[in-house]
Amino acid sequence: MRRFRLLRALIWLLLASAGRTANAAEPPAAPPPNVAAPRPNIIVLLCDDLGYGDISCFAHPKIQTPHLDQLASEGMKLTHCYSAAPVCSSSRAGLMTGRNHNRLGIPDWISANSNVFLRPSEVTIAHRLKQAGYRTCHVGKWHLNSRVDGSEPTPGDAGFDHWLYTQNNAAPSHVNPVNFIRNGQRAGPLKGPSSHVVVDEATQWLDEKRDQPFFLNVWFHESHEPVAATEEFLALYPDEKNRDRRHYFADVTQMDAAVGKLMKYLDDHKLRDKTFVIFSSDNGPETLNRYPGSNRSYGSPGPLRGMKLHMTEAGYRVPGIVRWPGHTKPGTVSVEPVCSVDLLPTACALAGIDPPRDRALDGANLLPMFEGQPIERPHPLYWQYDHATSRPWHVALRDGPWKLLANPRMTKFALYHLADDLGEKQDLAAEHPDRVQSMAAIMKKLHAEIAAEGAKSGNPGAARPKGKPALRQN
Repeated sequence: MRRFRLLRALIWLLLASAGRTANAAEPPAAPPPNVAAPRPNIIVLLCDDLGYGDISCFAHPKIQTPHLDQLASEGMKLTHCYSAAPVCSSSRAGLMTGRNHNRLGIPDWISANSNVFLRPSEVTIAHRLKQAGYRTCHVGKWHLNSRVDGSEPTPGDAGFDHWLYTQNNAAPSHVNPVNFIRNGQRAGPLKGPSSHVVVDEATQWLDEKRDQPFFLNVWFHESHEPVAATEEFLALYPDEKNRDRRHYFADVTQMDAAVGKLMKYLDDHKLRDKTFVIFSSDNGPETLNRYPGSNRSYGSPGPLRGMKLHMTEAGYRVPGIVRWPGHTKPGTVSVEPVCSVDLLPTACALAGIDPPRDRALDGANLLPMFEGQPIERPHPLYWQYDHATSRPWHVALRDGPWKLLANPRMTKFALYHLADDLGEKQDLAAEHPDRVQSMAAIMKKLHAEIAAEGAKSGNPGAARPKGKPALRQN
């Protein structure tokens, strides 16, 4: 067993070396249009399993999120904001690379010791920004490797100068976690809610690094199970008699308070006007009691159809907020469809460099949106999740207001006009056969292209046979 681990570590080191060489060899290119000057700092705030309807500025009737509400009032709400996938690891891989997760051989969440990880040859947001002179830091959940023993890549190999992370969930819960790793070394027991632990780490790092442009990746564990809130936040919901639901509501507010703490730091150090901040979630809300231990999963999809793991809207349509002073008009709402795969090309544009040119990207630069200009996409937004529980739907394509759902073989379709049918209640496929045919042709072409690339990724693929959803989701 020891020899096997050593061999695995050696193979990974060779892969990592090749990947770092490839990343380092790619030179910064000429700045694209719409570049901000001077280059802003970039902060990505990502929640885990936060539903579209889980914060008060997205119409939750009870959950208190005053700091996110303020962020939205100071910036722009993205009401057609999507994650890259309806499940954790796949979504995070898409965010970091600007590429559909199936291209990377990460078709599902990464279970421990599965040998699946983000390959070192992939170019991430952190890689490109680091090449452009940014300092880079990741704090919080990672879930892009299956081992933390040094035999698989860490956030450091994905381009981060400093990192404090967990492979998957905070343990034993969101309060007083014990399983964080800091720059390759176990951090030991940490005090407080995990969202506050990661923000405190981030601000300590910023104390030393804020004199030059920075990229800060803050990936909260909230509101994924095991959900737990401190008495300070539980006390805000005295009328909620269901203790498990009370913990969920307080857990979201606990995360919101951590966001407030970080935003106050920016204000106190005169960084607000220099910083692009985007907030979102990795996928939709977990289904209550879907697996043992999910008894506090009281997330809300709002008016959307489905939940996490679904190919209907609630699986991957998530709350989105962006604040970029001088560019986002305070209190505005955008109905432009955007996706987390857009973050890499957008971050590159903010930094004044090109995105990677030696591989297919699925995201687009969002900066024209802030000037009232159209987003130029390489193709319509595309999702594929082979383990979706929304059977028969496993594939989706959005083109403007139109959304097409398909079964795995793309022989059965449903068509929705989302501008008029937010809840996907009226299937218009029979009324618009030409549109179904044209969108299906694009879908099939993308499906084949992505599958061919994914087969060469080097990842062993799904940890389970296709079509069998996980009993426990991460």
